[in-house]
Amino acid sequence: MNSKGSVSARQHTIHRHQQQLAWDNAIPPAQTIAPGDVVEFRDIDATSGQITAQSTTDVLNHLDFSRINPVSGPIYIDGAKPGDSLKVTLLGFEPSGWAWTAIIPDFGLLASDFKRPTLHLWSYDKSFKQRAMFGSFARVPLKPFCGTTGVAPAEKGPHSTIPPHSAGGNMDIRDLSVGVDLYLPVRVNGALFSIGDTHAAQGDGEVCGTAIESPMTVTARIDLVAGGNLKYPRFVSHTPVTRHLDEKGYEVTTGIEPDLMTAAQNAVRGMIDVLTAEHHMSAEHAYMLCSVCGDLRISEIVDRPNWVVSCYIPRIVFD
Repeated sequence: MNSKGSVSARQHTIHRHQQQLAWDNAIPPAQTIAPGDVVEFRDIDATSGQITAQSTTDVLNHLDFSRINPVSGPIYIDGAKPGDSLKVTLLGFEPSGWAWTAIIPDFGLLASDFKRPTLHLWSYDKSFKQRAMFGSFARVPLKPFCGTTGVAPAEKGPHSTIPPHSAGGNMDIRDLSVGVDLYLPVRVNGALFSIGDTHAAQGDGEVCGTAIESPMTVTARIDLVAGGNLKYPRFVSHTPVTRHLDEKGYEVTTGIEPDLMTAAQNAVRGMIDVLTAEHHMSAEHAYMLCSVCGDLRISEIVDRPNWVVSCYIPRIVFD
């Protein structure tokens, strides 16, 4: 694959009013850029301002889900055509310093277990160098990233921004952070790139349905790669992705079932039991902690008929 970057990259800004609530290749582009240009996406907020730093749990009973997970854009990349790829590199975050995590009824891996809405508000160091306090229970290392990054699908829209799709979207991959090169398959002329759902940290799986959700401004460089014909997104990390949590080891529980979803659910249920018994937190707090810093891993998927999913909680968060 050959990368096409502009000789002199230009700077662009996408403002809060230039956000969409659907993937739709019929939406006119907010900006047209050249390959290699840098774009600043201002004031990304996963709830369109419905949850604030002063909110109480009651806000969860009145959320307008039609306004959840807006994406900034779309950006038309000059020369992009189906069969090409975009190379997206996040250059930096301008954080708000506050965030939220919530259990929302009928949403999340254990929705049948947790029916009561719960909201936790965070205050964090804007340099991301200090761990964020989760009440008196834990201190969570921060690693900002965007949960939603993608391009418009080829199929006519509108399509919800909640589920991911083959050209990206709400993938919630916590390792898509600063410096990582994300490659997205182009489905339509111009690609129509959008980004959203800024997180201060998340565990692999985002099991309660929310991470450390934080309004932020994001800057990204967008390059064009001719050809490639990717079926799905891929990315390259140039630095370690897990060492920041490895120092003290892990608490690990497992789920062993013939169904991967059931195995994942039981692995998380086991970790909630450990956290409530050993760290004296409520089941709701344990569930949210699993979402923001616990990692689900497929440990075994070959010894039929049962598969093993493990849930890892880094012990460093309890120091």
